[in-house]
Amino acid sequence: MHPFCAKFLKSAGRKLRNVNVYQFLLQQRLCFLLRIPFLKEKVSDDLIYAQDAINFLSCLGSYAAVSTDLHVFLVFTHFLVMREINRHFSTFKINQKAIKEDARLFISFSDRFADLNCRSMLDAGAAQIVCLHMNGGDLPGRVLSSSSEILWTLLDSSGRDDAVAQLCSLDCVVSLKEAFSSVLALTSQGFDLQLRNYLLVFTSLIAENPNCPLVFCLTKSLNVIFEKNVFLFQVEISSAQKLTHSKEDLKMKKLLLNLLILLSRNVGAVQLFREELVMVSLLRFVNPPEKQPPSPQRAILSQQEELQLQALETLVSIAPVMLQDYMSCQGNTQLLLLLDWCSKYFFSRGLGTETVPYKSGPGNGNRWKQQMQRCIRVLRAVTSLGEQSVNQDLSDQGAIHQLLGNTRFSRTKMAAVNEMMSNIQLILSALCETDLHRKELFGSEGVEMVVHFLKKGAKNFYSGLGYNKLLISTIDCVSCIIGCCITENEFLWKDGAGLLMDLLRSSPRCVHSIILSILLDLCNNPNTRPLVLGWRDADGLTAPGVLLQLWREEEEELGVLRDKNGGIVDPEKPLLTRFQDEICNLTFPANAPSAAVLETMESLRGKIYLLLSNLGFQDLPGLSVGDHVTLGIVKRYLDFKVCEVWNEIRRELSLDGVKPITSDEKALHSISKTLTEAAQSVMVEQSRVLEEQKQQEIQEEMRVYTEQELAAKSWEKLVARTSNYNILKRKKHLKSKLRPKEAVDDRRQKVSHQHSVFLWFLSN
Repeated sequence: MHPFCAKFLKSAGRKLRNVNVYQFLLQQRLCFLLRIPFLKEKVSDDLIYAQDAINFLSCLGSYAAVSTDLHVFLVFTHFLVMREINRHFSTFKINQKAIKEDARLFISFSDRFADLNCRSMLDAGAAQIVCLHMNGGDLPGRVLSSSSEILWTLLDSSGRDDAVAQLCSLDCVVSLKEAFSSVLALTSQGFDLQLRNYLLVFTSLIAENPNCPLVFCLTKSLNVIFEKNVFLFQVEISSAQKLTHSKEDLKMKKLLLNLLILLSRNVGAVQLFREELVMVSLLRFVNPPEKQPPSPQRAILSQQEELQLQALETLVSIAPVMLQDYMSCQGNTQLLLLLDWCSKYFFSRGLGTETVPYKSGPGNGNRWKQQMQRCIRVLRAVTSLGEQSVNQDLSDQGAIHQLLGNTRFSRTKMAAVNEMMSNIQLILSALCETDLHRKELFGSEGVEMVVHFLKKGAKNFYSGLGYNKLLISTIDCVSCIIGCCITENEFLWKDGAGLLMDLLRSSPRCVHSIILSILLDLCNNPNTRPLVLGWRDADGLTAPGVLLQLWREEEEELGVLRDKNGGIVDPEKPLLTRFQDEICNLTFPANAPSAAVLETMESLRGKIYLLLSNLGFQDLPGLSVGDHVTLGIVKRYLDFKVCEVWNEIRRELSLDGVKPITSDEKALHSISKTLTEAAQSVMVEQSRVLEEQKQQEIQEEMRVYTEQELAAKSWEKLVARTSNYNILKRKKHLKSKLRPKEAVDDRRQKVSHQHSVFLWFLSN
């Protein structure tokens, strides 16, 4: 209430003492004002207007004094009647259907044009103008609050990108920094906490823009408040001091953690993180709680757990860019301790198993599952860098055995669990792929894990629950086995090669390249070849047949010219793809690989050729005629590819206007001629195979017709015999002559059998 109102009432009261007509009216109005609460827009209004309110109430109290009992009665009666009427009148107004409809139409009409108005304001640069003037005004915080609400409305509209672009100017960044500093100074005095969070949201939106200048100028102020809040929060958990734990304060801490992720993309901000020891503050959240706190502190523990999850998510982005700080703070140790604590909680209570399935509701282990998930994400982020010091530190602390133990949680069919298992396998691959000692540590437990996931197959590859990533990471995890004879033999003994062939047969095309690479590495073990050659699928198809079928599918995908039987069409281009044919008139830099070389690295044909070379091209089981036709091309793949590269060199020289010397020209011509002759020889061999197949089909057809003709003649003879009475009579006479002789022979055989049985009995 402004002091001017009190002065006005004081002056009016002195004049009304001589005019009694207005005295009663003034008392009524004063009573009406006394029953209305003060208008408080912000929490800070209590402090700002406290003295003015006290003075005004004192003034009103002096004016409300009455001198007679009649005045007391009238004033009290009027006060009760007004309150009763006001209550009924308010209910009447709310229940009026017409008023409801008008209000609804007004709100919908306003909403309809709200976005249009925001767009018009943004076209006029409203976001930048408001941001630049948000720190002005006589009363502290009032202009800032109104400006923040306007900016929030503009950012919430469809023109969010335009609003962010306007706020990314240097002047706006400086203005936001000043506003944030002033808000932090007033927050300790009870200033509106939501306003502070608004400014943090604006800062986060600006930080998302990589083109924003001097984003890191806010970082130092943010780091100070972040460090302060993290320390105080941790102190309260341990000593139960009374600090603020409102929802707004929790949102502020989470916004700060999120802002650290955005600022970590800036090199200057990362340097400030090191100076302000942000990594130390983040790792304070990783420590697992010692025990369940008493009831008064459970709300505090809940906030700590939320911040712990947010801090772990922040570490996923910050730990890789601050790896030295992460290692100096023993980040691996703290993460493994938290992971071990979560694992013990899960498996000690039977959560996440087939007998006690995991539930995502509160109180069913959801918190510990999220902690495990984020711990594994951080470990994957730091191991994916390939830094040997980090990997060695994890290996020395027993991370391989600990991570393999966590794969027991894989029995639960959930997307989050599949993500954890996939990340664990990627971590193990990064740790063990290049180190023989770690492969030995991977051992039988790791082989059992890989075989378990390979047996699941690719039937759920497109289920949307992360099985595609899990399958790829499982195949990649086989690299932890290859290179160690003990684990390789155990993997082969558990039918690992057969499981890989099953996957090659049933998995989508995008996985074939990885599986073929693993099979190629396994072929260095002499025990692999007989296992692969002895493999059969449900339809009886062999491994060479599957590989040749993949070859034909790959060539069809690449657009290679083939006839209807899969044979070579153009002997000068036996392997040329559609892409190579399209760019045949282009030249490439000297340091860039040619199209023929790129095709070798990216397609499956090179891996299929190497795999069949290891299996051998002779005496391959279960091949059809089409497979033999394709096999003729596969045998000469390397020769064709070498000649193809030389032809590319010859063509590029011609395009560049370079004429080779006579000897080089003869050599290039000889190589091209060799390619054509080799392709023609393969075409002749393919024609021979097809001709033999054609002859076999003809012979088989003739055999069938001959059998049918003999059967028809036999039937005619049978009909002729059965229809002639004399022939039937002679046949019967011949049978009657043979019957006595057959009876004597039967009796002799029976007696001879009885004698042999009797002699055997005597001898025993």
